[in-house]
Amino acid sequence: MAKKKNKSNTPRRKRMKRSSRLQAAKHWIPKYNGKNLVSGYSNYFAVDKLCAVKELEMLGHTFSDKYKQELKDNMIRRQVNKERRRTEHRKRELEMDLFEESDETFAFIAGYTSGGASYGITWEEWGDIEKGEEDLESSFEEDEVEGENGVNVVRDEEKNNVQIKEGAFSNNQKSVIEIEEDDLPF
Repeated sequence: MAKKKNKSNTPRRKRMKRSSRLQAAKHWIPKYNGKNLVSGYSNYFAVDKLCAVKELEMLGHTFSDKYKQELKDNMIRRQVNKERRRTEHRKRELEMDLFEESDETFAFIAGYTSGGASYGITWEEWGDIEKGEEDLESSFEEDEVEGENGVNVVRDEEKNNVQIKEGAFSNNQKSVIEIEEDDLPF
């Protein structure tokens, strides 16, 4: 039995190396009837437009420097947009991984009742929690913040710690609690 050839579904012209493309282009260019030779070349031989310009220049065609610069700028813009979309997609996937146990009502499903109804943290409550964390972080940016019941939070940059001065403990005792920043959960 004869050995079968590996047959590719991709046309040969799209698999060619530069030297083969240049030889094939000599025969293809006179037959091309389109308006934009660079676009036609890049589509026909499956190369980007900068490569098409370079190879067409090797074949004797000329292009303005302004046109070449526009092609470079468009290519850079496309790469930046592609990377931005990729990072946004990764961020969305990461968020979805964090909320595997969630649905349109609950951001985090803690469990289910015996009847099958889910319970947990709703998306609204989740937004309030995130807002509260942002408020807490912004309060630490100030040197001293007065909180509820006479509780003052003082951030000491030199010692790299936070002091909580409390005046409304049980039996109205005043005390100072020092917490190292490394001990904070955020």
